[in-house]
Amino acid sequence: MNIIVSGSLAYDRIMDFPGHFSDHILPDKIHMLNVCFQVNSMKEKYGGTAGNIAYALKLMGENPFICATIGHDYHKYFKWLTKNGISTEGIKIIADEFTAGAYITTDRADNQITGFNPGAMKYQSTLDFDKFNPQETIVIVSPGNFDDMVDYPRACKARGIDYIFDPGQSLPMWKTNNLIQVIEGCRLLIVNDYELSLIINKTGLNKEALLKMAGTIITTMGESGSQVSTQYNEIAIPAFKAKKVVDPTGAGDSYRGGLISGLAHGKDIEQSALMGSVCASFAVESYGTQEYSFTPEEFNERLNG
Repeated sequence: MNIIVSGSLAYDRIMDFPGHFSDHILPDKIHMLNVCFQVNSMKEKYGGTAGNIAYALKLMGENPFICATIGHDYHKYFKWLTKNGISTEGIKIIADEFTAGAYITTDRADNQITGFNPGAMKYQSTLDFDKFNPQETIVIVSPGNFDDMVDYPRACKARGIDYIFDPGQSLPMWKTNNLIQVIEGCRLLIVNDYELSLIINKTGLNKEALLKMAGTIITTMGESGSQVSTQYNEIAIPAFKAKKVVDPTGAGDSYRGGLISGLAHGKDIEQSALMGSVCASFAVESYGTQEYSFTPEEFNERLNG
């Protein structure tokens, strides 16, 4: 099965501020803010939706095809992907831009200030859909270049290729008609509970109406698990217990990797969602979105235990 992962590639630069932001911000001077936070250290992690999902898929034994853009500082990321056996063939290098980057500073109270540079993500990627057999291909359209998110579902529908729509943090950018067009005909819409509410408010369609368009909706709910909704039933999927919750960031992307692996092997939606939940439980045990690992034996033990 060809698994195409459309989305973003990014470097996450994570910094720790040893104090409290509030101690350095005067409420009566908020209109003329000029502050500097000296951090203890900076850690650089590999991230982005496409990278995170592809990493999870590789752990599941798949060979994902990333479709994304990356900047002139791509060398480290390509080295990391190659080390993990993930192809860089479908990644387009934008020579005049940096790779998308998130700069995240966290204080002692877990407050965060984040700056995000889209960089190369401002440019569309390139994918020749015609070289893939529609009956042997599945695409996940995850947050990345917005034009890709609009165009790739159209290309999939024109060729009879199954696609999963995962709008995530891109939702505020969507016009109602474009959002409805992309949801209509997708094999699966995957969102968290807040995103589902946002879609309902933006489109004016209730969940039942969305199910007539998408077929299946998966709603992730963090530590409460997830819910698979079809026109015929609702299935509660439990969250599997992690040995220790270190960092929940990226758990949603790992869930998607496990889920897609199940679908690629012909498993039903409930079993596939359970696999997604297991994969996510491993992800939260490590700091960073592509730091965790497991063997097939460890995965099956948690799934069946």
